[in-house]
Order: sequence, then structure tokens, then C-alpha cells
Amino acid sequence: MKTLSGFVLLCAMMTLTSAVGKCLNTVSSFVVAWRQKNHLSKRSVTCPPAWTQISGRCFKYVPALLPWAQAEKNCQSMGANLASVHSADEYHNIQMLIAKITHGFGTTWLGGSDCQKTGIWLWSDGTRFNYRHCGKFDNFFWNQHCLQMNYGGNKCWDDLQCRSKRPSVCAKKPYQR
Repeated sequence: MKTLSGFVLLCAMMTLTSAVGKCLNTVSSFVVAWRQKNHLSKRSVTCPPAWTQISGRCFKYVPALLPWAQAEKNCQSMGANLASVHSADEYHNIQMLIAKITHGFGTTWLGGSDCQKTGIWLWSDGTRFNYRHCGKFDNFFWNQHCLQMNYGGNKCWDDLQCRSKRPSVCAKKPYQR
């Protein structure tokens, strides 16, 4: 803003010397450059139709009952991945998205998996697995490597056999206009 004040002072001096046209061009050029530098002309960020924006990403509930790998491939066909979750607030917003569509809190696939190494959970979208919601990951009978949400009375996370069929939630980055 100090620079803007300097330009206004310069403009006033130029006006006094009858260089009004030159002054207006200088100020106009400065304002355009300043807006670009300060990103005042940002593009709007939007989600495609049938997707819901949560925490700066677009989410979509998919009611089709699919095994985890097929659910991930289905998300990929839409330019997305099974959803990763990075906070309690994000998790509750995803639950509300599901409840709005299904009028309930049914178990649903998320993008978490420990298929590569038991106990090391990864998100299918490659983001850090930096949040865990309530629940237990017990790998029951050494065969549960995929993550479902809304399990049990507390609607927690739980590991489950990947061949089980569940609806899913996909997530992707929004596009800019």
C-alpha cells in the first residue's frame, strides 16, 4: 500500500504539470499489476454436478455395492480416488453427505488400505494417513486390509476384507473456472 500511496502522490504531481493522460495510464498499469501480484482476480473453484465440496475437495457418494478395488477403479474412472479423510470435521461432513443421500449412516468404503504391509495404512490418493477416527484395526483372521466407515454403534472406522461389497465415497480436487 505504501507503493500505491507513492503512485497517487506521483499522479498528483503529474496532474499539476498537465500530464493527466500519462498519470492515468501509469496508475491503471500499476493497479492491474498489483491485482495480478496479489491474486485478487482468483478463479472460482467448483465441483462438478452431483459432487459436494468439503474441505476444498469434491466428494461423491456412490451407492453401488462393490469390493474395495472395484470401488477404487470406479472412482478413478471419474478422475477421483476413494476418499481420504484428514480431520474429524471432514469425517463428520462426509457422514452428513451420506446421510443426506441415504437417510442413514451405512458402512461405506474409504480409500484406506494396509494391503502392502499389515499395520501400515495408506490412502489410495497418495496423501499422508495423518488422521484416524475411532475404531480398531485388528486384521481379524489376517485378512482385513481395507477401510470402511460408519461401523458399529459409534460409527467408527474398521478394517474389513477387501472382497466385501460396500457403497463408497470418492474424492477429487475441484476444477477452476
